[in-house]
Amino acid sequence: MTRTIIHVDMDAFYASVEQRDDPRLRGKPVIVGGHPTRGVVLAASYEVRPFGVRSAMPMSQAVRRAPHAVVVPPRFEAYATASEEVFQILESVTPLVEPLSLDEAFLDVTGSLALFGTGARIATNLRTRIAREVNLPASAGIAAVKMVAKIASDLAKPNGQKEVPAHETLSFLAALPVGRLWGVGPRMEETLHGMGIRTVGQIAAQDPGFLEEKLGSMGRHLHDLATGVDERDVVPDRAAKSIGAEDTFPDDLRGADALLPHIHAQALRVGRRLRRSGTRAGAVQLKLKDTDFKLITRRKTLDAPTDDGQALFRAARELLERTPLPKAIRLTGVSAQELLGDAGQLPLFDAKAQKNSRLNAALDAIVQRYGSKAVTTADVADLEEYVDERDRAAGASNLDFPRKPR
Repeated sequence: MTRTIIHVDMDAFYASVEQRDDPRLRGKPVIVGGHPTRGVVLAASYEVRPFGVRSAMPMSQAVRRAPHAVVVPPRFEAYATASEEVFQILESVTPLVEPLSLDEAFLDVTGSLALFGTGARIATNLRTRIAREVNLPASAGIAAVKMVAKIASDLAKPNGQKEVPAHETLSFLAALPVGRLWGVGPRMEETLHGMGIRTVGQIAAQDPGFLEEKLGSMGRHLHDLATGVDERDVVPDRAAKSIGAEDTFPDDLRGADALLPHIHAQALRVGRRLRRSGTRAGAVQLKLKDTDFKLITRRKTLDAPTDDGQALFRAARELLERTPLPKAIRLTGVSAQELLGDAGQLPLFDAKAQKNSRLNAALDAIVQRYGSKAVTTADVADLEEYVDERDRAAGASNLDFPRKPR
């Protein structure tokens, strides 16, 4: 049976949320990013892209290319809220929704056609609802396999959609450059060019055995993709494997005393996110990156699952105290792991747990209304707020940026 797969991709998601929430930014070249010399571009609006600014580009390079652009610090909570609203719309037409990140997902709507019409009609309705209910633009690709749907949505951007009927798959793929295929990076692309192969159609025309001889197992895989063979299912899995927060500092920090306030602030942010998601952490991981970009991670299993930021901090502090720090540190991060569903009612006779739960609920309400700096601990009160180093493509769904009042 021929499947109907839709790939939905939000357009310049973080930048679009900023333009939606601040009318002064609409139509302006907007860069969502962090520190001008040490951060990366998290999102670039379509108005700034003609200047060569792209996601994951170093901020220093982006600012040189577009000095007139408006640079906006990220607001992860706003993006997470918008993402949740978008996914609720997607899940209203099928339970088979596979998220790739906060702003991108595959849908298998094969079983929904009888209820909602053709794949193109479903995609149109989804994009219309996202525009109306979330006030954000989205693009979509419709095809019989995941890879083709993804390519189609890329070609439909911005704010468009493209359908590739199953019988047109080969002709659609034939003229595309080989770099469009999954698994073809710069090195493989160079290898294919050296073989005189520049288009997907030229891969499809080769004998699979010849490609396997030249490229190993990758050769047959590329031949399958070039001929539209992609049997990967849409796997509905929105369960987060971890919830974390990390910051890159404008100046490298030396010693535990300098790092602890930042780690404390990160643990508190992770605790808030755990409580919002109704989950608890069974383990805590501390992440450090030194001046040589060496990554250091330490992990601790907790005595009992928790969503309390102070408990996360105590575990992270213990990990830091056991970690030698011969060099200065440019980044710290705290992540909650081994996530469990909310344990439900707290132990009836655990007065301390009951008290902490009530306190956290009150603090969460204040943060929700006034921002994360409204009420906090003395050691983090005067901290600057930094941008997470990882870019959108690295899986922003498990990151947390500090919220700043506008």
